[in-house]
Amino acid sequence: MQTPFKLSLQRPGWSAVLDYYLFFFYFSGITHILLQISGATIFVGLRQAIVMSLLWLIPVMLLPRYARKLAAGIGLVLWGFSLVSLGYFCIYGQEFSQSVMFTIFESNPAESSEFIAHYFVWWMIPVLLLHSAVAYWLWHRLGRVQVSRRAAWTVSLLILTLLFVQPMFKQLVIKRAGLDTAVEKLQLRMEPAVPWQMVIGYMHYRKQLANMEALLEQNNKVPPLNALQDTNAGQPATLVLVLGESTNRERMSLYGYPRKTTPRLDAMREQLSVFENVVTSRPYTIESLTQVLSFADQEHPDLYLTKPSLMNMMRQADYKSYWITNHQTITKRNTMLTNFSKQTDRQFYMNNSRAQNSREYDANVFAPFEEVLADPAPRKFIVVHLLGTHMKYEYRYPAEFNVFRGRAGVPSVLDDDEAEVYNSYDNAVLYNDYVMSTLINTLRERAPNSLLVYFSDHGEDVYDGPDHDMLGRNESKPTLPMYTVPFIIWASEQWKSHHDMNFESMLQRPYSNAHFIYTWADLAGLSFDGFDPQFSLINSQFKEHPLLIGNPNQPDTLHILDLHDH
Repeated sequence: MQTPFKLSLQRPGWSAVLDYYLFFFYFSGITHILLQISGATIFVGLRQAIVMSLLWLIPVMLLPRYARKLAAGIGLVLWGFSLVSLGYFCIYGQEFSQSVMFTIFESNPAESSEFIAHYFVWWMIPVLLLHSAVAYWLWHRLGRVQVSRRAAWTVSLLILTLLFVQPMFKQLVIKRAGLDTAVEKLQLRMEPAVPWQMVIGYMHYRKQLANMEALLEQNNKVPPLNALQDTNAGQPATLVLVLGESTNRERMSLYGYPRKTTPRLDAMREQLSVFENVVTSRPYTIESLTQVLSFADQEHPDLYLTKPSLMNMMRQADYKSYWITNHQTITKRNTMLTNFSKQTDRQFYMNNSRAQNSREYDANVFAPFEEVLADPAPRKFIVVHLLGTHMKYEYRYPAEFNVFRGRAGVPSVLDDDEAEVYNSYDNAVLYNDYVMSTLINTLRERAPNSLLVYFSDHGEDVYDGPDHDMLGRNESKPTLPMYTVPFIIWASEQWKSHHDMNFESMLQRPYSNAHFIYTWADLAGLSFDGFDPQFSLINSQFKEHPLLIGNPNQPDTLHILDLHDH
């Protein structure tokens, strides 16, 4: 009588299958385990690598006679890809991503060679040899697969259901997403595992590159500003725009927060113009900065397609322009920003992490910032885009900035986990203070005639409201901390000696960064046909306008932000 089919790992056949699984998982898992040990990123990548490694069991179980040969062939492919993945981690402490591909492929050959050369430092040889030896040992101990055909087919179908059918069903049927969205979500699930890390990463890179090139081509067709005039024409100058991330001014001691989260900026307050009532129009990076860096605003959201960007304007004014970013580059969400960056003369992409929730500190921007300041070009326009205080906050600062701990200064209604998040956000603000003060001091030392403007793309609600129950941003449920951003201007003594920088009477003006291009033009001494002084925060003809928030593509959602509503 035939024994009923049971899925039991105690049976010898399933023990062998487990050995095969460990062999396949090793190639993806080793790097993800190291990422977890180092605290470089969140658990999601490792989880997906664990799941996706099941895929390679299917041919082994269905063709048991050739199991070891199949494992050897598949293993050689996975080994080759894992060498790159592990090598990249050993050098940079991060996960290989499509942003790395962008950096390599979009650089000139000399820069690409220099970048790739980082993989081949001497100590990498024993590391990769050890990695290969462990892989061979795992393969050498593989035995015969002895499971019934019925069991093999059943488990194979379960694996296919888990990996492909269930995710597609969830997207297409439960969430009613389109096929493209469902496929994209599936690819994102696969991407943490080798070889998909590079195969899908390359596919996404090519797709987003095509999108970016289409945007650039469209931008190249935009006519220049008419009758551009520059009161500083021909004069050496360095103008710096620092774009922060997710920083709510209400959590900065510079703006009255009781915890000393900005001690360095506090110390130089007399050198700063600190504007008190500037807000963002959208609580999301791309949507906000598309308006900040162009003539688009809440009432005219598509003007970025037909009118020059801020980068175009500065190039037309004969500034050599640079973009230094600690954000990811060629991802679906960041393609618009990469398009903006490509409108400058030179770019520095300092963050090649696959996952946003990875440790990349904003000190990354210091070296390229100093390099740019050393450039002999007399007129420079520099954009520095920081990761700032982006969630997850504990990944935004090194250990020495873990200053705020415990319950002191934390709303009493928060539980211990919420208090930890609250503290980590303040620590991220503290580190951001260090980054900003360092940039200002470096600029003061290296560029005698210089100006710097800093603000955040949007704010963040980290249990700040009256009920202390909101974490993050949600445009459909807006709260004031999502929109209140710092806005700071610093100028060198030489710049101030030739420009009126007395903004004392203007610091309380309510202002939306959706109109920032007019303020920047005013600061830089630029005028042109269509320049409207009433939209410039620092102009004597400034007029207060409604602070519109909401999605401009859904006009019925637009409404006025009340700065006194907390």
